[in-house]
Amino acid sequence: MNLLVAQAQTIEAPEIDYGAIAPLLIVLGAACVSVLLEALLPKHQRWAVQLVLTLVTLVGAVGALIVYATSERPEQGVATLAGAIAVDSPSLFLWATLLVLGFGSVLLIADRSVEPGGAFVAQAAIRPGTVQDRAQATKTGMQTEVFPLTLFALGGMMTFVASNDLLTMFIALEVLSLPLYLLCGLARRRRLLSQEAAVKYFLLGAFASAFFLYGVALLYGYAGSVKLSAIATAAGGTDRSDTLLFAGFGLLVVGLLFKAAVGPFHAWTPDVYQGAPTPVTAFMAACTKVAAFGGILRVLTVAFENTQWEWRGVLYGVAVVSMVIGAILGLTQTDVKRMIAYSSVAHAGFLLIGSIALTPEGDAPGVSATMFYLLAYGFTTIAAFGIVSLVRNSDGEATHLSQWAGLAKRSPIVAATFTFLLLALAGIPLTSGFIGKFVVFSAAIEAGLTPLVVIALVASAVAAFFYLRVIVLMYFSDPAPDGPTVTVPGAFTTIAITLGAVVTLVLGLWPTFVLDWAGTGSFLS
Repeated sequence: MNLLVAQAQTIEAPEIDYGAIAPLLIVLGAACVSVLLEALLPKHQRWAVQLVLTLVTLVGAVGALIVYATSERPEQGVATLAGAIAVDSPSLFLWATLLVLGFGSVLLIADRSVEPGGAFVAQAAIRPGTVQDRAQATKTGMQTEVFPLTLFALGGMMTFVASNDLLTMFIALEVLSLPLYLLCGLARRRRLLSQEAAVKYFLLGAFASAFFLYGVALLYGYAGSVKLSAIATAAGGTDRSDTLLFAGFGLLVVGLLFKAAVGPFHAWTPDVYQGAPTPVTAFMAACTKVAAFGGILRVLTVAFENTQWEWRGVLYGVAVVSMVIGAILGLTQTDVKRMIAYSSVAHAGFLLIGSIALTPEGDAPGVSATMFYLLAYGFTTIAAFGIVSLVRNSDGEATHLSQWAGLAKRSPIVAATFTFLLLALAGIPLTSGFIGKFVVFSAAIEAGLTPLVVIALVASAVAAFFYLRVIVLMYFSDPAPDGPTVTVPGAFTTIAITLGAVVTLVLGLWPTFVLDWAGTGSFLS
């Protein structure tokens, strides 16, 4: 008994830097409050209260982040919560990116004018086509469960990019993934497609999580710790077998690449993008990619920088495969959402180029370039899916390419905005997409990856064809007499689309500020 008391007296509570993790605490705390409000408030009050709470949470988290970022803090960053969370310059940039992209996504999610009653339905288990289903689809009250689910997913993403050990990263991976599985199955229309997408995402996500966790176990067996810095130390010089190290690394990276939708681990992407409610697709396409590549950057540069010559060739090949799959299969798509899904696979290949751009001296010029690319791509994608949600027929969204013929004659403003966004995705100058590709490719050349950049340029040229095909279809084809109409967007959708388009233009013309911010500091090791 005395021994136990003595041991208890020597245990010290971990130091917690509340200022550093305030944005994360605000988001996760508000998610918990949102769950309570969902249970306690009358149904007619939930939408307004939940929306205000969510938007105030995001604004408050940004405010807390700005206060901490502009205060006196260690230049190299701090590790808090017993070293589980690393708040450094890349973490702050990625948190800010997630919060502003989350704000735009919440605006799309909250809109109730484009789809009467919103895009979400609560009782998704009702069999489509039944009397109960038709009655549910005609209800005009929005199902507000989506707000706490979105906040929990966003909190998981913020934790994921700042995780300083693999166990925390795995927990964050599940916290961000599980709400997304539910959100994908809540479409008000095309319910079977939505539920099928959710099941596919869940099953493949479970496999990816198993790979990730098994990789963590092997790396723990190799390094005796799940901390990224401990793995780096062990990889730098140890008498243990490298089999555990590289087997664990391979399994771990499979889980990360799945979440980032990098080919050939992209099988879920087109089906889930097509079947999920479009606001959720926008949220996944923008924020999940930021979280996934934020985690990839931290793992590669902190834990495995010393072994880059062993794994660099493998990821080199993965990047090529992803770009080829995205560019070639994107050409064959006849659905707008599936086309953007394969576009995201190609962009994931470009992002992976920046992630592996490490110089022999240990510099990582691709980190800041990749983070800028993530921010630019996120805003463009949210605005693009906002446009997709406006083109509708009696069955809901008209996503087949043939239905977009002559769209410029029906709605010149919508067609012009979508054209600008497609040109940004193609990487045309005067858009953020061009600057993003330029800085990533420049970093890759600096790191000695010139052949990979050449392949990426060819893939970009091929991918540009299916963007231009949509533009030609909108402007140089006659609209069908019974074609879809363009819904007048509500205030929330208008703000989200305008914000995405404006940021895409501004970052294409004046990217210096964001590039400078992305380039300050490095990951805490």
